[in-house]
Amino acid sequence: MDQAPGSPQVGQGGQGVPTCYRHPDRETGIRCTRCERPICPECMVSASVGFQCPDCVRSGSGTGHTPAAARPRTVAGGAVSADPRLFTKILIGINVAVFIAVSADKSLLNHLMLFGAWPPAPFTPTQGVAGGQWYLLVTSMFTHQQVWHIAFNMLSLWWIGGPLEAALGRARYLSLYFVSGLAGSALTYLLVDPTQGTVGASGAIFGLFGATAVLMRRLRYDMRPVIVLLAINLAFTFGPGLNIAWQAHIGGLVAGVVTGYAMVHAPREHRNLVQYGTCALVLAVVVVLTVVRTAQLT
Repeated sequence: MDQAPGSPQVGQGGQGVPTCYRHPDRETGIRCTRCERPICPECMVSASVGFQCPDCVRSGSGTGHTPAAARPRTVAGGAVSADPRLFTKILIGINVAVFIAVSADKSLLNHLMLFGAWPPAPFTPTQGVAGGQWYLLVTSMFTHQQVWHIAFNMLSLWWIGGPLEAALGRARYLSLYFVSGLAGSALTYLLVDPTQGTVGASGAIFGLFGATAVLMRRLRYDMRPVIVLLAINLAFTFGPGLNIAWQAHIGGLVAGVVTGYAMVHAPREHRNLVQYGTCALVLAVVVVLTVVRTAQLT
């Protein structure tokens, strides 16, 4: 079709797939319902029917201002922000800061890692999650020991988390991150030897992988890249001799898929209820698993 006068040039991807008119390096199959220019998830603004580009939203109905009902929204209904990767940057900063602190003081690790009970059996569970230190389910999500471990997780967080934050909005993205991470911690606590400590953001990262797959399917993107990447990560998860807590990966992945599906498929009229209600249900499962395991150990 012909472009509107003065509009940015719309390109084509490697196989003739349109690219976002604002981000020419991003292929997309979604078009603005008003001007029909291709738009990527970061540029999508929810409309009464389909999605609109930021330019059409700003123009409103020709009055030169954006009506309150047409304020920019992400594909999941979140507010469009000036820095769509802000929370991703903050999460990376927290992980790096904790890693530096643990590297400087090795004893700090024992106060942050996830373990069910300490010292080794036979024990009196006065420490660990079984001893009431439930906060370890959270602190372990930001704790790493090896350089390769934090490097791999933070690169994954930047590559996967940034675009996902832009597509969901900050509040929904942060909810997804913590729900997935806590689900991974809870399944680890339930199934792993209580005297074996575990660390890492992997549960949350796998949750982002799961939600990304759901989002790509919702937007009818080519899912092969994310499926291949997920398969490689699962292969490493179950690889021999790597000593990786697969429970955190699987728990986070399942929670990410469930929560991500609610985020991008929630009906517009009950969007917040479905999205945050699903987060609450997953957190309820986390609490139940934690209580059950604690009862087994005490």
